[in-house]
Amino acid sequence: MSATHFIRGPAYGMSAEVKNKLAQKYDPQKEHELRQWIEELTGKRIGENFMESLKDGVILCDLINKLQPGSVRKVNESTQNWHQLENIGNFIRAISKYGVRPHDIFEANDLFENTNYTQVQSTLIALASMAKTKGIKVNMGVKYAEKHQRKFLPEKLKEGRNIIGLQMGTNKFASQQGMTAYGTRRHLYDPKLGTDQPLDQATISLQMGTNKGASQAGMTAPGTKRQIFEPALGMEHCDTQNISLQMGSNKGASQQGMTVYGLPRQVYDSKYCLTPNYAMIGEDEGQYNHSHHNFYNSE
Repeated sequence: MSATHFIRGPAYGMSAEVKNKLAQKYDPQKEHELRQWIEELTGKRIGENFMESLKDGVILCDLINKLQPGSVRKVNESTQNWHQLENIGNFIRAISKYGVRPHDIFEANDLFENTNYTQVQSTLIALASMAKTKGIKVNMGVKYAEKHQRKFLPEKLKEGRNIIGLQMGTNKFASQQGMTAYGTRRHLYDPKLGTDQPLDQATISLQMGTNKGASQAGMTAPGTKRQIFEPALGMEHCDTQNISLQMGSNKGASQQGMTVYGLPRQVYDSKYCLTPNYAMIGEDEGQYNHSHHNFYNSE
């Protein structure tokens, strides 16, 4: 079986877009650093095409064997595809036992079928970081933080329940100096202005206002009307006995024509009422001579 059987054809549509985005994340500078590190550690020279030189898995198996001897017992030097895939699979299992996290490890097809070289590069960088964490001199990657687990006796843990943690705040250096009883006024003063500190609790601070110069002149009893006038307009003081024009006036008013409360009111209309042919109340029979008018009782 030839190697061409494992090479996928060109991708189209969404697959092509995803592949292009992954390819754009590939870092040539990281590739150069990885090349130097692997060649120095294994003593083998990598070809001009970095990823193509790693496809057979031989260099990868030698790399993990240098970091942790005996990780891969058998390395296949054959050019057969399944032997090369077996080498890549052995490398993946070995670096998992070495401590590389599963989400940092590439799949065999990512390298062998050229589907995601970016993930292969990330795996090698993670392997270099793990080697640096274990004390091997590596010029790339980052050192992982070491786990420091502490154990306390049950008696020590119980004692900690009586201590207020600093995350909750502290009451050290706190005092109630200068505090007054609940509801008492606090006097604020400024020494820079030469003001003295109040000695008693009956003094009203100027920041609270002052009643000096205040009087009740011109104030009336609650509920009494206050007369508003303007001397410039010739207005004079009014007494409380007169009704202001702003409230209306009863001058010229009379109760003429008003009837006793409850009596019907007479509505007159000459169209509907006849002229009376009798004397009205209070008139002599020989004197009545009414004009043509009518009366209509609303009842």
